[in-house]
Amino acid sequence: MQWLKRFRFKGGIHPRYHKDRTSNRPIKRLPFPPILILPLDQHIGAPAEAIVRPGQEVHRGELIATANGFVSAPIHAPATGIVKGIELKPTARGSLTKSIVIEVQRGDPQEALPGTPHDIDNMDHDELVNAVQDSGLAGLGGAAFPSHVKLKKNIAKQAEILLVNGCECEPYLTTDHRVMLEQPDDLIKGIKYALSATGTKRAIIGIEDNKIDAAQTIRQQLNPGDPIEVKLVMTRYPQGAEKLLVKSLLGKEVPEGGLPIDIGVIIHNVGTLAQMGKLLPAGQGLIERIVTITGTGVDKPGNYKIPLGTPIGFVLDTLGIDSKKESIILGGPMMGPAVGSLEAPVTKGTSGILVFHERSFIDREHVKVYPCIKCGRCVDACPMRLNPAQLGWLAANRDYATMAEKHHLNNCFECGCCSYTCPSNIPLVQYFRIAKVSNREQIAKQKKLDAEAKFEATAEEGTE
Repeated sequence: MQWLKRFRFKGGIHPRYHKDRTSNRPIKRLPFPPILILPLDQHIGAPAEAIVRPGQEVHRGELIATANGFVSAPIHAPATGIVKGIELKPTARGSLTKSIVIEVQRGDPQEALPGTPHDIDNMDHDELVNAVQDSGLAGLGGAAFPSHVKLKKNIAKQAEILLVNGCECEPYLTTDHRVMLEQPDDLIKGIKYALSATGTKRAIIGIEDNKIDAAQTIRQQLNPGDPIEVKLVMTRYPQGAEKLLVKSLLGKEVPEGGLPIDIGVIIHNVGTLAQMGKLLPAGQGLIERIVTITGTGVDKPGNYKIPLGTPIGFVLDTLGIDSKKESIILGGPMMGPAVGSLEAPVTKGTSGILVFHERSFIDREHVKVYPCIKCGRCVDACPMRLNPAQLGWLAANRDYATMAEKHHLNNCFECGCCSYTCPSNIPLVQYFRIAKVSNREQIAKQKKLDAEAKFEATAEEGTE
């Protein structure tokens, strides 16, 4: 059958996937915590603006923070309770961010407020985009980019194809897999809403071939004439990266420095579209998400539905995990950050919580780094066809500008394939992150100097 043909890209790696412990476990609900911590910046773009005050009672599903501009998303109360404060709270990386703190009302049935149902079929483009923004949806695959922004029609860049990302290529994670198996109807609805909003005529769902059961489940739910195809792609990390999915399924290249929309493509994650299909008709907001919790330090691995704002420490305690003896990663092991504070909450972009026994977890800080032996493994593995060895040499000499100007550093999306394959244990991807930060700081500094110079020149002209 044609749909069973596997599509692939060049480069990438085959790490051990470790998905078997959770891929067959149905989604379960985790209890509500006593305290919820809701960062106002848990999405890319402008932070949401709080509209509640300390001491105020809020109800589950109630709007508590509004979008602060177009590239922003509102926040809804994940539980009924009392607002204890709006204060700085730690993120997973250890930094502080402004957050709404809610004390959950114990004993409350925690039924969500009914929304205002939408008549999707009779909504025009702007109404549909606004409805998506009002839901608070942001990319649930991990990027947390406000979903409505991708749906906004751009006359100069008309979308031709909607790609639906069902790859979930990071090891350990099975959230999207379970969503495709358990919520295929919501997913198909969400896809049709996205097609309607963008005017796109065709959708392709790309699923890695280690999830054939999910692909078959979705195909069985499609009706004759539905403008939706299911295609298998080869299981290979990082197949789920946007540019690589475009290359695998369409054979097209996203231009350097560009976005998929530049070649007429829009990409959404399956989890995001499943929530769109569920929330939009009911006119409700995003208040919870599914998270894979697994790893060598977890005795009860699974896929759990968790209220947004739930502290990671509470999740671990509920599952009987001794956090003092374990190493914790938020998201997947290839790109996810280590957790710097157990007070940090589950947010819209949290796809997984991985817990490892310290003895089974490789701490890169204590691994001996050897000189590059010029084996070329990193070059073969890089899916963006860069030369990580050359970039690493330039990084060691702090020649960050040359890395960006002549060696396409900004094409690197930090997948970690180079570091994974390096026999010398050189932390290449960490070097590249430092280089990017340095370059951004230099650009910002130069812009500031240029602005000051322009201001001084204007002032001098005004005194003549």
